[in-house]
Amino acid sequence: AAILASHYKPEFIVNVKETGKIIMVDYTDLKNLKTVEIEAERFLHDGGFDSTRRYFITAANARGKLVVIDTKESKLVAITETGGQTPHPGRGANFVHPTFGPVWATSHLGDESVALIGTDPEKHAEHAWKIVDSFPALGGGSLFIKTHPNSKHLYVDAPLNPEASVSGAVAVFKIDDMKPDVDPEPVTLPIGEWAGIAEGQPRVVQPEFNKEGTEVWFSV
Repeated sequence: AAILASHYKPEFIVNVKETGKIIMVDYTDLKNLKTVEIEAERFLHDGGFDSTRRYFITAANARGKLVVIDTKESKLVAITETGGQTPHPGRGANFVHPTFGPVWATSHLGDESVALIGTDPEKHAEHAWKIVDSFPALGGGSLFIKTHPNSKHLYVDAPLNPEASVSGAVAVFKIDDMKPDVDPEPVTLPIGEWAGIAEGQPRVVQPEFNKEGTEVWFSV
């Protein structure tokens, strides 16, 4: 369900979905592979690195949990419940929260929530690998969440939502306005409407930034 390359050593990180195992594959010698097997949580799916690229955060989506792997040490760090239903982060979204410091965000397939997990065990140890905040986006059915180091906004899609007005739109949150215990108010971008889709249910999915972070693109 997910394969990544470590930034610390010649290893692939492989999610073996239903088994709940993460395999660290040393590819130094392709004819004699060495592996480390990490017992994590069943139904592993997608995920991505934290901002330092040391920690791999992946969703065990049918379990409602996030698994954190230290790719430098090839060890399990934490398994944390998101509080939402069926997390589906894509690669997730890293940004610096005004209160909690560096966080990684996931949206959910099964409900409207966005969950933030703290990712800085050195300067914000009290928040590390804990869900520090959760707030609603437009609705359930989200597949991807995205921001960029040069952007001050967080984008959340919902292409599998049954309501056309939701599946054809994207929620945009202003990061600087995020506060503890206060749900941020998103701006709704009706991209399906702007694209002129007149027939069928519009589905807007997977925000991706250009290299500079000045533009964000969607599949419609």
